[in-house]
Amino acid sequence: MCCFFTALLLAGPRLAVLVWWIISPAYIAAAFDSWFWAILGLIFLPWTILMYLVIFPGGIVGFDWIILGLGIFADMAGYFGSYRNKARVPYGDQIP
Repeated sequence: MCCFFTALLLAGPRLAVLVWWIISPAYIAAAFDSWFWAILGLIFLPWTILMYLVIFPGGIVGFDWIILGLGIFADMAGYFGSYRNKARVPYGDQIP
């Protein structure tokens, strides 16, 4: 099971969360008050929601804040890295 989870992480956090949601929907339902917040997190902050699901059972205390911060950092790095890379594309601002 550990190798399967690692392969899902390499495929992407959205796929990992979706498979986790299929395998144990009660766990996801317990982590979020509404499915709306889970879907929003899955779309906009996939690494953060994955880290939150990992640390959810014991609550967020101590070192868990650092793990959650790493998830936020991974999401922001993905968004800002793609924005910075846009400048490297020739005529990137003129593409319709």
